[in-house]
Amino acid sequence: MYEGVVQDLIDELGRLPGVGPKGAQRIAFHLLTADPEDITRLADALVQIKEKVRFCDTCGNVAEAEQCRICLDPRRDPALICVVEQSQDVAAVERTREFRGRYHVLGGAINPIGGVGPDDLRVRELVTRLADGAVTEVIIATDPNLEGEATATYLARMLSAFEGVRVSRLASGLPVGGDLEYADEVTLGRAFEGRRLLSGGAPATGG
Repeated sequence: MYEGVVQDLIDELGRLPGVGPKGAQRIAFHLLTADPEDITRLADALVQIKEKVRFCDTCGNVAEAEQCRICLDPRRDPALICVVEQSQDVAAVERTREFRGRYHVLGGAINPIGGVGPDDLRVRELVTRLADGAVTEVIIATDPNLEGEATATYLARMLSAFEGVRVSRLASGLPVGGDLEYADEVTLGRAFEGRRLLSGGAPATGG
């Protein structure tokens, strides 16, 4: 619809995840009217991220050195590993301030339809980290969808071979403030499985 570099910019922005044609157009015209200094900072940041940012050799999280800041932090418990799909998930867990162990980023989830199998993920690297016996618990925090559940099931089965390593799955269920009628069957089922006792009686079991 537009000439030359304007359309080229819109096309490139449209390739970004979550940015549709209209969004790409809005961003492009915002950039056209922005101060040159702002554009220079943005361009510099894009160049820097490709030149300086890499993935941690140990856990696979984003880093600017061979190891990320979490793996280098001596205050983190090396006996606990939380397995997530992507680096963004590390940031999400860190915001809770509830976990003081270390992480392992798989780089995705098992998705046979999309052609992603266990060999395409950082599963071998996870096994290597368990070899010295220092890890006592692996917390699987993959997404609560079909791909994440398939990945969690695969990892649980594989990690059962390691004696002394407890394998747990991050609980999931109904969101705070959500309506029961709008919950899908998977979420509702997980909520029933993860229900907790409020008062009296024996612990809840079964359906």
